[in-house]
Amino acid sequence: MAENTNISNNPLLKGSGLPPFTEIKPEQVEPALEILLKDLDTQLTTLETNILETNIEPNWQALVEPLEEITEGLTWSWGVVSHLMGVQNSPELRQAYEAVQPHVIQFSNRLSQSQPIYNAFKQIRTGETWNTLDPAQQRIVESAVRDAELSGVGLQGEARQRFNQIQMEMAELSTKFSNHVLDATKAFSLTLTTKEKVQGLPPSWLSLGAQAARDAGETAATPENGPWRLTLDIPSYGPFIQHSKRRDLREKAYKAFISRATVGELDNKPIIDKILVLRQELAQLLGYPTYAAVSLASKMAPNVEAVDKLLEELRGASYDAAVKELQELKAFAASKGAEEADDLKHWDISFWSERQREEKFAFTQEELRPYFPLPQVLDGLFGLVKRLFGVTVTPADGKAPVWHKDVRYFQISDETGTAIAYFYLDPYSRPAEKRGGAWMDTCINRRQIAQDGDNHIQLPVAYLVCNQTPPVDDKPSLMTFYEVETLFHEFGHGLQHMLTKVNYSAAAGINNVEWDAVELPSQFMENWCYDRPTLMGMAKHYQTGEVLPEEYYQKLLAAKNYMSGSGMLRQIHFSILDIELHHRYQPGGNETPWDVRSRVAQTTTVLPPLPEDAFLCAFGHIFAGGYAAGYYSYKWAEVLSADAFAAFEEAGLNDEVSVKTTGKRYRETILALGGSKHPMEVFESFRGRQPSTEPLLRHNGLASVG
Repeated sequence: MAENTNISNNPLLKGSGLPPFTEIKPEQVEPALEILLKDLDTQLTTLETNILETNIEPNWQALVEPLEEITEGLTWSWGVVSHLMGVQNSPELRQAYEAVQPHVIQFSNRLSQSQPIYNAFKQIRTGETWNTLDPAQQRIVESAVRDAELSGVGLQGEARQRFNQIQMEMAELSTKFSNHVLDATKAFSLTLTTKEKVQGLPPSWLSLGAQAARDAGETAATPENGPWRLTLDIPSYGPFIQHSKRRDLREKAYKAFISRATVGELDNKPIIDKILVLRQELAQLLGYPTYAAVSLASKMAPNVEAVDKLLEELRGASYDAAVKELQELKAFAASKGAEEADDLKHWDISFWSERQREEKFAFTQEELRPYFPLPQVLDGLFGLVKRLFGVTVTPADGKAPVWHKDVRYFQISDETGTAIAYFYLDPYSRPAEKRGGAWMDTCINRRQIAQDGDNHIQLPVAYLVCNQTPPVDDKPSLMTFYEVETLFHEFGHGLQHMLTKVNYSAAAGINNVEWDAVELPSQFMENWCYDRPTLMGMAKHYQTGEVLPEEYYQKLLAAKNYMSGSGMLRQIHFSILDIELHHRYQPGGNETPWDVRSRVAQTTTVLPPLPEDAFLCAFGHIFAGGYAAGYYSYKWAEVLSADAFAAFEEAGLNDEVSVKTTGKRYRETILALGGSKHPMEVFESFRGRQPSTEPLLRHNGLASVG
């Protein structure tokens, strides 16, 4: 690692509180992490020595509290660097991240494979102090034992060495995979120079396209006369594929999108092969038959069979609906005289389904945009959480350093006006430096810390990151309804992090929540986008202040389940593909990952993927995120979230007293308990019973199908 003489001023060694983003530079990453890891290693050695040299039975204060200081120290500094990799990526930061990552993994392995700490946790579990621990503490201890076993604590000699080597290689490959997708997305652009080439595209796209052209050096570009620049960034690509009347250009854009990260230095195919081989080897080292079995060992689903059963139930309910939807779409295209009607291609589906939606429900997504300016949507979202959970959100801009001028900072207060949490919001797409998608991440965990002789609660802080349409030409960010749903989704994750009542960071908020339950609060929030008081409270025209006309609300409701069979089948396709690759696929066997996809597609797509469709090369969820053998989690958690929302429906969505009462119960269980209890126990304490798939199928209009 690099030397640095000015280490005392390194902002990455602050270690607590809000990160001083304005002071952080890529060249500070290596020296900061070198000092930090050395210090944490010393602390860990001291803790291990104390455990081994003390004859007293280990207890919470002597083991878990010092361990929390070590993990929180690493989480703070490395968390800041990882966060900046997602939102302010640069060649310099990448280089520093890649130089430091192996050392972070080495230390993490040493921590998770510490025999003295593992044995001490096991002693607590069987010792005399066990019954004095509260349920959250007991669950933290049990999870620590399980996680240590999944981290290879039981391996010796060469097996452990190989395990650690695999962990290192997999982390490096994941980072490379992610960078390749970002670079490949950035590498493609198409400059459209004539009005004929932008036929059908809405004004919002023309403004965005002209701005992208100006950013690329076409200083005279205007929305009216162009030129316009098409990119593979979702706010540009998505509307283009939906609205462009130029079928040849849609085909070009579609094929560029599905073949990202497939050629030259950015080719992810060898990375995928290598990752799958390493995961299988890692599973066998741990004594599991497949990587899926390793993944499910710490999830809510008991085994692969339970996942298969749920996915097959949902596949059965959505497949016939999706077939019917495609037939209807072909008939619709034919009725409009489309030559391609008998042979709709992938690049035609979005275009014709958008035309059919417009005709069927007599509105366009574009017509709705002026009613969803971001400031108004935030007001609606904050009004909803006050109504449901009694908390107040207020701007706190200027009270925290930010990494980009568009980033906002907010405070959440309880019923008494006391601050209980904070969050950053980074709303807009920045394709040059910010990865695609949307996510919530932890900045600071809630926990109890001793300060000046008193116990003091460290308040949680969240990062909420979206990639919505940025403000263009002096207009606010005018959001599509999908972008509104995405914001509500991420805020749901944020609420679980911020409204937790657990005072141990290892189980506060989303920490220690089984991965297949973690989407419950986020998907739950999406349902409220269709709730009349919520929607009508925020949908106001950005220029006139006019509330969304009633007819639009009715159309939105009617359109809610449009193509829902196809939408669900698409998610089932990804989920089954993920499980197949990590459970039944044998690296080096008769099938390649691409063969597996073709096989899965036979029963999970109604329009088979094109031969050049390399979707896997951009499937960051399973190759660069935490969803390996866990993509099914979206559907698993959606069953829970739909059933949770059904509790509000049963209580009466228009009955304010019932909504408040149900909201209070939801806040005290799903949001407050975090990872302190098993998610099924938490769900049952809210719902009074086990979850049912009926509300999910009903909400998707699929209850009577299949």
